[in-house]
Amino acid sequence: MAIPTFVDQVTLHVAAGRGGHGVASVHREKFKPLGGPDGGNGGPGGSVILRVDPDVTTLVDYHHSPKRRAESGGHGAGGHRNGGHGADLVLPVPDGTVVRDRSGEVLADLVGPGTEMVIAQGGRGGLGNAALASSKRKAPGFALLGEPGDELEILLELKVVADVGLVGFPSAGKSSLIAAISRARPKIADYPFTTLVPNLGVVQAGEVTFTVADVPGLIEGASEGRGLGHEFLRHVERCAALVHVVDTATMEPGRNPLDDLDIIEGELANHGGLEDRPRLVALNKIDVPDGRGISDIVIDDLRARGLRVFPISAASGEGVRELTFAMAELVSAARAAVPTVEATRIVLRPPSADGGDDFSVTRTSEGWRVRGAKPERWVRQTDFSNDEAVGFLADRLDRLGVETELLEQGAQEGDTVLIGRDDNSVVFDFKPSVLAGAEMLGRRGEDQRFDESRPAARMRREIDEAMPDRSEGETRADVARRLREARKASPASPAGPMSYEIGSEEDPDADPPAPIGSFDEE
Repeated sequence: MAIPTFVDQVTLHVAAGRGGHGVASVHREKFKPLGGPDGGNGGPGGSVILRVDPDVTTLVDYHHSPKRRAESGGHGAGGHRNGGHGADLVLPVPDGTVVRDRSGEVLADLVGPGTEMVIAQGGRGGLGNAALASSKRKAPGFALLGEPGDELEILLELKVVADVGLVGFPSAGKSSLIAAISRARPKIADYPFTTLVPNLGVVQAGEVTFTVADVPGLIEGASEGRGLGHEFLRHVERCAALVHVVDTATMEPGRNPLDDLDIIEGELANHGGLEDRPRLVALNKIDVPDGRGISDIVIDDLRARGLRVFPISAASGEGVRELTFAMAELVSAARAAVPTVEATRIVLRPPSADGGDDFSVTRTSEGWRVRGAKPERWVRQTDFSNDEAVGFLADRLDRLGVETELLEQGAQEGDTVLIGRDDNSVVFDFKPSVLAGAEMLGRRGEDQRFDESRPAARMRREIDEAMPDRSEGETRADVARRLREARKASPASPAGPMSYEIGSEEDPDADPPAPIGSFDEE
């Protein structure tokens, strides 16, 4: 089996590293039995990055090794020791690589040395219990898990970045021409389809330096898959100009330069996207007597079409200098038409598929589906074997407003709630905290059943609700002061608990006093 040396299309499976798990640990020291939580955080996983490297000209490495994985992050440890960061995996790709997803949608067009794309983001590291501790939860007995990294299948497609593309029938002399005008040394032989891969050459014409690409020979029907040219038509899409290399000394019966030119133009039109490229015509092999005679016959017809025609001989060098300066003229005009952009290092990251940090709740045939960056990330980080971790998840979702949104849309206790993508969801039975009994657990040291009856908690909620409507320059303390004054002025809303002496006039259970002036007549 032949081993390819040039590959311009490959399917690559990439996987970013998983984030390390946080750890639940308690500091232990002699005479300090309760030293507090000291669990460290997990380290983030490494990302997979595509980077344009000018020294890379083919995708053959990924043809042999199509699966690549970045390093995972390290787990946390006790003593506030965080896990190590997973190393990023940088994959060098040639200049002009197009990145597509499995469906064929273009994700990025990597042009220019140093251009990068983070194709697979590493997973976040989980927090340890030291990071989860707060004034309300002083000693968490759980930690968060690390997130898995992105994993996907992509298609890398190379489109050679060249200024001028040479097109024509097999054995028209394209390889001989690129060897005559540059230091490129492609394989040259006297049989069709000698060139099996595109060849690049750097040409100097006066003060202009440009690159020329030799595309393998095209034949009629190449755009439909015939021959080899259909595999390489993509390589002329980036060229600023095209040069038709026409064989004037072909020995095949029924061929002539005008028909050859029309056939190649038809294949380029069927491929599409090349109509605006300026053309030059090089009538090659005029060193052969029959070739010069045919060139003299057709040159006027070609010029009548508005084409610039150059009779040349790649073997002897006749007319080649004039052709290279004409190429340089077209390249200079194309470069002048492109606005000057300051070279910058570009880093491309794929957009979030779940719509950002906000969440959405939709009703489906399977149940209530919750989507959003935060809910899905929190679910991935939860250790469902730990009841306290599950309670922490429920508390986070409640604070985000997921429970309120479900109730407003009509969710009932016992309904199915799915959080995550269709193919990887976590299923819950909806049980609102406002309807829960004694089995509902909240933050450590708190009981959700008493949230509504605590004056301080109720006051905080009232302040939070009034903050958006505060006047300019009014602080949170001013809002709290205004609400307290309003509460005192309203007899229907006493500021604190009622106190009274049993049997006094303030006692609501005492018998009403007799009216003044009333007595029993004897």
